[in-house]
Amino acid sequence: MDPNSPPEPRSYFRGAAGLLVAVGVVLILLIGLPAYRWFFLISVAIGMVVAAILYFWHKLKPVKEVDVHNKRPLGL
Repeated sequence: MDPNSPPEPRSYFRGAAGLLVAVGVVLILLIGLPAYRWFFLISVAIGMVVAAILYFWHKLKPVKEVDVHNKRPLGL
């Protein structure tokens, strides 16, 4: 490490604490602002549809080793 380099920024909320803060903010928005409820429900529904499509796509057409062109992109 270079002694002259600036210190790395630190996050106050890491791991479980960050997850709890994020869930708390979402709950406050959902309870306090009714318009966010529809946005949240529509977003979750779209996410579930996309997840299901990707799940079934990869279940029916798994990626084969010959399909992967650059197996070691960083050369490690």
